[in-house]
Amino acid sequence: MIGNLTNTRPIGIFDSGVGGLTVLKALRERLPFENFVYLGDTARLPYGTKSARSILRYARQAARHLQQRDIKLLVIACNTASAVALEELQQELQPLPVMGVVQPGASAAVAACRTGRHLVLATEATVSLHAYGNAIRALDRSASVEELPCEMLVALAEEGWTTGVIAEAIVRQYLQPFLSGDESLRAETIILGCTHFPILRDAIRVVAGNEMLIVDSARTTAAAVKELLRSAGLLREGSDAGSLTLLATDGARRFARVGGTFLGSDLSPDDVRVVDL
Repeated sequence: MIGNLTNTRPIGIFDSGVGGLTVLKALRERLPFENFVYLGDTARLPYGTKSARSILRYARQAARHLQQRDIKLLVIACNTASAVALEELQQELQPLPVMGVVQPGASAAVAACRTGRHLVLATEATVSLHAYGNAIRALDRSASVEELPCEMLVALAEEGWTTGVIAEAIVRQYLQPFLSGDESLRAETIILGCTHFPILRDAIRVVAGNEMLIVDSARTTAAAVKELLRSAGLLREGSDAGSLTLLATDGARRFARVGGTFLGSDLSPDDVRVVDL
């Protein structure tokens, strides 16, 4: 039987920077009583343009740092790191549960899609690894999956240019080839395969129209984490809001300025502790 002290241990989350704060936000909304430790590897971002070898090394270092903080579950809140390092970390850190963001997003897309036609917006590394394509086709062998690298959307999100003419123009430049032509061939789902992209959801919706389903891996991951904790008897119950510890490997001031947009609340540099991995 797992005791209450075990349940109160924090959930560890890491990302290459602040994008994973969209996952943290979704987790806090769904699991308000849980304690969280978030680590942004801001000294080495972005992971999306790095080699798989480097990404795996960075992910191992981040995971081990959080493991030393006595976490009860690890969430890889980065699509690129999930694609590269999930299986390795699950093996190396067992019995600690480790969850990525790709599988929950793929599962939600397949469950919601009637036609089997999907468009994934992601980083170069996630696309080159075919992370979502492989995950979706494992669930639906007949699925049609287009994976589109959208590095400019990462920059838009980091600058806070998430709505309006500029954001919509750049989103349209990416999506236009997939929105024109035969209606019967258009994707039914747009999967936000980068944790930066949920804060661009409104601009994507304007360009894509109301017919296309937008699948947010942050929300689907939060739902999957809650179910995992429940099944393992690790949910923290109570009436007091859980604690939050924010860590970064560089640039507390920028982390606070940019991260507040992703987290949906104001942050001060004093809220962020800089650590070495």
